[in-house]
Amino acid sequence: MLEIRDLHVQFHTSDHEAVRGIDLKVDDGEIMGLVGESGSGKTVTAMMVAGLLQSDRVKTKGQILLDGEDLLRADGDDLRRRQGKDICVVFQEPMSALNPVMRIGPQVEECLRVHTKLSKAERRELALQAMRDVDLDDVEEVYKKYPHELSGGMLQRVCIAAAIVSRPRLLLADEPTTALDVTIQAQILELLKRLNRERDMSILFISHNLNVVRKLCTRVAVMERGLIVEEGETDQVFHRPQAPYTQRLIAAIPTRRKIDG
Repeated sequence: MLEIRDLHVQFHTSDHEAVRGIDLKVDDGEIMGLVGESGSGKTVTAMMVAGLLQSDRVKTKGQILLDGEDLLRADGDDLRRRQGKDICVVFQEPMSALNPVMRIGPQVEECLRVHTKLSKAERRELALQAMRDVDLDDVEEVYKKYPHELSGGMLQRVCIAAAIVSRPRLLLADEPTTALDVTIQAQILELLKRLNRERDMSILFISHNLNVVRKLCTRVAVMERGLIVEEGETDQVFHRPQAPYTQRLIAAIPTRRKIDG
């Protein structure tokens, strides 16, 4: 489905590459984890896949293949067709991702408005269904509210609803649970698992939290300073890490013994 080959990314304002020649593959129906500390290059990788970094900001080399089509060389119209339809993104801060002066309903519908010729009534019904699919209660009321009227957990569900309303094949989830408390975080992870299972939707899950990745992902790649230093089945990487960087990350995971002193 998605295959990244020898991807290099360098911002025009920087003298070094943010991504230094990585290879990564996400299969159909798979939940793939991409982990690393801040500045490791994982978010830049996701933004390149989503087409959110333009050539006036970065210099690139390599390939990003979606079903064999190189997104780095796609023309503007084809890339826009892919964005929001085949590939959707959920970001870390839902309040930042949503327009504060626009009601929730039209924001969930936005992708349908851009990529389909559905009527207003049809878009509304699909938006309401997407909101039900992410376990929002009283969706008719939520549809009419503004972002500031919802809790953080509800806002993240709204963002996921907006991402899945067009039934994309690939969801890029960039630290989607970081700003949430532990209980809501667990609910969002279960929601992503269910969407993956029920819709056969591939997910590239980006996080610095190894415990979260372990609960969600079947495979994981570890990034350090723009390079993938280790990749494999999640349990294998956790129980038998090979790269020194991965070993340090796992050693730093808080345990009950560490917390209790």
